[in-house]
Amino acid sequence: MEYADTERTRQLSFTRLPAGQAKEAFILLQDLPHLSVLSTVGDTGLLIRYELPFYTLERIETALIDQGFHLDNALFTKLKRNLIHYLESVQCQNLSQPEQSERSRRIFAQVYEHHAHGDHDSTPPELREYR
Repeated sequence: MEYADTERTRQLSFTRLPAGQAKEAFILLQDLPHLSVLSTVGDTGLLIRYELPFYTLERIETALIDQGFHLDNALFTKLKRNLIHYLESVQCQNLSQPEQSERSRRIFAQVYEHHAHGDHDSTPPELREYR
């Protein structure tokens, strides 16, 4: 199964000190496969693009922290990063799920038809009407 929309473009934000982190990270990340550094954003940011099955923002940030980089820890930035981490982890889990076959869909539909659901109300129609 081919998955659409697995390419992500994100901004990495670094602290102001030590200076030059964005340029150092640019040099470090530019040679990685399935990841491209698009540009620097000011003195403290990088704009990167990567393929989701190969990288997640969380893995990239963890690798940078392990290399001694300091990410921006402002409250809004941390909230945004945590939301992205969660979304990408769910997307990666969904990408790893096998595709459901046509036969299993048909079996599920047949079983579902035999169960009471939705409109199946045991109350007689005359008692269901509002008077």
